[in-house]
Amino acid sequence: MALQLGPKARAAGYRLAAFDAIGSTNSEALAQARAGEAGPMWFVTTEQTAGRGRRQRAWIAPRGNLAATVLEVLRVPPGVAATLSFAAGLALERALQQVSLEARARGGADVDFRLKWPNDVLADGKKLTGILLEAESVGPDRLAVVIGMGTNVVAAPDDTPYPAASLRGLGIEVGAEDLFAALSDAWAEVRGIWDEGRGFGEIRKQWLARAARLGEPVSIQSGSTTIDGIFDTIDETGCLIVRTSDGRRVPVSAGDVYFRTAASAGAK
Repeated sequence: MALQLGPKARAAGYRLAAFDAIGSTNSEALAQARAGEAGPMWFVTTEQTAGRGRRQRAWIAPRGNLAATVLEVLRVPPGVAATLSFAAGLALERALQQVSLEARARGGADVDFRLKWPNDVLADGKKLTGILLEAESVGPDRLAVVIGMGTNVVAAPDDTPYPAASLRGLGIEVGAEDLFAALSDAWAEVRGIWDEGRGFGEIRKQWLARAARLGEPVSIQSGSTTIDGIFDTIDETGCLIVRTSDGRRVPVSAGDVYFRTAASAGAK
């Protein structure tokens, strides 16, 4: 089966560049934006050989996994564009719910999908997907935003700082092609809700409803700083708010989140 856009994505005007294999879908999307491509457009493969995640970590997608990047050229400030990463998480979670429901009807496993700040989808508590948003100015008041979404469909890496899983390993037999069709449609829907940032309040509400370990102890590694406390919420800019033991509410704009037990956090 070939990689194809879903019907809602096609109706919304999205186009597709599908590759048998490629180094990085994000790099290709950025290169096309620099060359004048205005989007909206998907760049997709089932074999990525030189992908990257946050903090320049490698994100390799072996044959059968899904690496998908959407290019949007926008007239919004960078801080507003950054909130699209939450829209991407919602779209991925919706698509995963859809294909897993179809797989369960065929006898597949029941899996719990949750969103982990800032840009992962967890499956039964393990990292299933990663999201990388990058942006560049491509003209006066025009920002090329590429949002890469990688999903472990058939295989998951072993050497990760957080336990990883694949759909196949979790008992969900689905092809990258079916997942991408569902994702492209879900993105068209969620992108419409986001509405150049005007709808981030609704995105935030839906994201929090699907958030992993909301109200529970977390530890945030941000550079050389560690912040311990309770995952209180995310604010209207997308910052994670940590409630510390002394009652402060600390906003965190970037960092790695590690879940903790109530005992280790000293929570009551």
